[in-house]
Amino acid sequence: MLLELEKVDCFYGDLQVVKQVSLHLKAGEVLCLLGRNGAGKTTLLKSIMGQVRRRGSIRLSGQPIENLSAHEIPKFGVGYVPQGRRLFSELTVRENLSIGEMARVKGQANLKDIFTLFPVLEKRLDQMSGTLSGGEQQMLAMARALCIGPKVLMLDEPTEGLMPQMIANIREVIVRLKQQGVGILLVEQRVEAVLSVADRIAFIENGLLQETVDRQQLEENDASLKKYIGI
Repeated sequence: MLLELEKVDCFYGDLQVVKQVSLHLKAGEVLCLLGRNGAGKTTLLKSIMGQVRRRGSIRLSGQPIENLSAHEIPKFGVGYVPQGRRLFSELTVRENLSIGEMARVKGQANLKDIFTLFPVLEKRLDQMSGTLSGGEQQMLAMARALCIGPKVLMLDEPTEGLMPQMIANIREVIVRLKQQGVGILLVEQRVEAVLSVADRIAFIENGLLQETVDRQQLEENDASLKKYIGI
């Protein structure tokens, strides 16, 4: 198993936000976390990245990583694209990618492969990232995370604020990464935007993992969608 969480609790100070969540992610699989705002989805991603206090077991390819600090996690092969992208807007596309490369354990990122996924970025290398369109900024945020050569890529609301064509482009990239064996943990609110690329869907409510279903099962019976996110 690529990524395994067992009985993970997450805290902001003394406030417990996520409770006893256990889930797993296989190589080349897309697991989508769905739930209403405030359910604990983003907090769970932050806990994997060591950005919030957590308790429980988190293993990557069988190796415990729950005691690692936030700056160490990427070196073990976990890429993270947070909600809002969080680029360095006053730096160029090239400089943002260079920052992503800093987390690599060895070698340089294969930018040629990254530009195959995001060809528009190759044309924007010397452009300030803050002047890119919203879709291009999302591409850059994903490309920066891919610079580490991740085994696991975590995406938090990657389609937020994007036009339909750009959403389709993001879906295409996710499918191609999946084919390359990257495990993808995806938080999203727009069910229709990501359901077609998901293998399994985990529903989180009030910090608890309520159920995990296969996409086909959900397409045949949408009762879980209506129950946990009101669709």
